[in-house]
Amino acid sequence: MNPILELKGITKQFPGVLASDHINLTLQKGEILALLGENGAGKTTLMNILYGLYQPDEGEILINGQLTRCESPKDAIAKGIGMVHQHFMLIPVFTVAENVMLGDETVKALGFLDRASASKKISELSHKYNLAVDPSELVGDLPVGVQQRVEIIKLLYRQAEILIFDEPTAVLTPQEADELFEIMRSLKAQGKSIIFITHKLREVLAIADRIMVLRRGRVTGEALPAEADQESLAEMMVGREVNLVVEKADKVPGEVILSVENLTAVDKALNIMVDEVTFTVREGEILGIAGVQGNGQTELCEAITGMQKPIGGRITLLGEDISKASPRYITELGSAHVPEDRQRDGLVLPFPVAENLVLCSYYQPPFSKGKLLDYPAILKNSDQLVKDFDIRTPSSLTPVGTLSGGNQQKVIIARELSRPIKFLVASQPTRGLDVGSIEYIHKRIIQKRDEGCAVLLISPELDEIMELSDRIAVMFRGKIIAVKDSRETTKEQIGLLMAGITDKQAAPSPNGNTSTPEKEGM
Repeated sequence: MNPILELKGITKQFPGVLASDHINLTLQKGEILALLGENGAGKTTLMNILYGLYQPDEGEILINGQLTRCESPKDAIAKGIGMVHQHFMLIPVFTVAENVMLGDETVKALGFLDRASASKKISELSHKYNLAVDPSELVGDLPVGVQQRVEIIKLLYRQAEILIFDEPTAVLTPQEADELFEIMRSLKAQGKSIIFITHKLREVLAIADRIMVLRRGRVTGEALPAEADQESLAEMMVGREVNLVVEKADKVPGEVILSVENLTAVDKALNIMVDEVTFTVREGEILGIAGVQGNGQTELCEAITGMQKPIGGRITLLGEDISKASPRYITELGSAHVPEDRQRDGLVLPFPVAENLVLCSYYQPPFSKGKLLDYPAILKNSDQLVKDFDIRTPSSLTPVGTLSGGNQQKVIIARELSRPIKFLVASQPTRGLDVGSIEYIHKRIIQKRDEGCAVLLISPELDEIMELSDRIAVMFRGKIIAVKDSRETTKEQIGLLMAGITDKQAAPSPNGNTSTPEKEGM
């Protein structure tokens, strides 16, 4: 059977980087091909070539056996190729409907956009695939996880035959990822062909028909899920053995570093998202915040880091009330922040890597001489951090916006963890990172905890929460409904709490059975 897609000898060179080195790839009709590789391995570059965003220096693309060339995404879409990008291609001031129909507009009489027709189709897709998106919402007001659903709806709206998913679960909860996999299986059953790019080995083994591994722009191997495991895939990706289990010693927490009392915070629409929340984080402790995205974690993080002012309650850091303090003041107290959205809140994309690495301290010695920046000191710092944190960049002067998503995340991690800190807020710290980088970042977080730093970890990744946290607080509808010792709870119990199901059980019925656990807020 002829493949629906063939890439032959695809080569792409950027200044100082050979991103794709004579890559061959085939995709069959009705197949899910997983593309694995560490950060900067060339996965996204290869898919951007297929989607018409880049042009190859060498090589051929064949669709259904016919030699083709995609000069632009419009060409790719016309040829039946759709792509969900790792970094969202959305316009914040447009509604969901306007973003989805952009480039595929339906018009009424006199040339007016038929938003009603598009909204109806989006609502049908949203209902059919359980994506829960309101077509009338402004994209800029949506949390990251919902914006990801909009990207998926864009792809479904255009009915592409070859579907490229670039890190689609990076911002999804485990439940949302499972729903996406059901969508993918349904699409496969309808004859759609899927290329699935991810760093998550369990997902690859769960969903893929075939696995292809890239390393530094070259194909290093292929495998079938039935013949592979996480350890072998990780070694194929990184080129060395990777420890997939977080190792940390028991530690007795010290003094309270952060105290949150009856905190109340709202979203942009003034809806209460954090509802009288109270907790503490002690030195030498990692408190993990678990919860389905949209239950107040984003607003909680913003209030603690000074990005928004709470409407009620009190936040105390190292004995000082920071409820109304600025982000700079909180940072200078000895706080670090790895934000949930790296491009919006963590980086200045046009700035070079070197300048992004000193965003928290550029105005202080040794990086500042009065009103002038000390560039030799900034470059020396950057070169060292690029080496220490394995940031894949042609140079320290490369604009950070041109790096892969994982390497952008490494820039933030390097900036925040290389400073002397006493408190760390880490919101999705390993989002978009490969297994080797995740291993390294987890070790650095544990190291900070062992040095006496208090860590507030916010992550939709249950495995990450379970493995790193000393205590786990579960948020549901803006409240913390339970706090658990990580050594005395299970992933299944935390998962139920994330759905609002408490530990309380109704009294046994006369026949000896126990009723369903009670649902919070119902």
